Amino acid sequence: MSSALNDSHIFEVFPFLQSVPHAEWTAAQPKVLIYPAHARVFQKNEAANYAVLLLRGTMRITLIGEDGSESLLTLLSAGEVCSLMVLCGLSGRDYPGSLTAETEVEVLLVSKSSFLSWVQMQPAIRNAIFGGLLDGIVRTSQMLQAKYNEPLEARLAKALLRATSSANPILHITHQMLANEIGSAREVVSRVLKRYQSKGWVETGRGWVQIIDRGRLEAQLGD
Repeated sequence: MSSALNDSHIFEVFPFLQSVPHAEWTAAQPKVLIYPAHARVFQKNEAANYAVLLLRGTMRITLIGEDGSESLLTLLSAGEVCSLMVLCGLSGRDYPGSLTAETEVEVLLVSKSSFLSWVQMQPAIRNAIFGGLLDGIVRTSQMLQAKYNEPLEARLAKALLRATSSANPILHITHQMLANEIGSAREVVSRVLKRYQSKGWVETGRGWVQIIDRGRLEAQLGD
C-alpha cells in the first residue's frame, strides 16, 4: 500500500538524506510503501531497480540458498539500511536474499542508481551507510555467536520475548521461521514449544505463538 510522501518524516529517520540536492532527490523517484507483517518486501527483482530504507517497523534479512532454503542473517530496524543490498549494489552482484516484514513496516524506495551514486559521492551519506554496515556486521556476528554458545531454550525464549510484549503477547510466526531465526530445525522448535505449552508458558497454533508467562521464559535466559 502506498503512503503519502512526507519528506520531514523521512529526513527525521534518515537525516543524512538532507544532503541530497533537490534535483537529485526528485530524480530518484522516492516513494513510501506500507506492508503488513509477514509480507515479502524486497528480493532479487526489486533489488535490480530500487534501494529500500526502513522508516518504521522491523524486517528480517534472509539469505536464500541455491536449494531454496532460507536462513536468517539479521534483523533490520527503523533507520537502518540493508547491508546486503548495499554491498551487492556496489559489487554489481545479484541480491541473494529477501527482506520480510516482521511487523507492519513503512519503507522508502528510491532508484538504485541514485542511491549508489549518493553513497559514492556524498560523504555524509557514505559515512552513515558504512557506519550502519559495521554495526550490522557486529550484530550478525553476535547472533551467530549466540547460536553456537547459547542453549536452544535460551535462544527460543529470547526470540519469543524480543518480538512480543506484555501489551502485545501474540507473535504471528511459523515454527519454521522461528527455527530459521535461532539456527535449529523446525521439529526441534515444535517439540520445545509443545513442552512450553504443557507447562502453561505459551499457547501456540498454526502461524502464531501467544506468550502466557513471560517470567518463566525470561528465566530461560539465565544470567
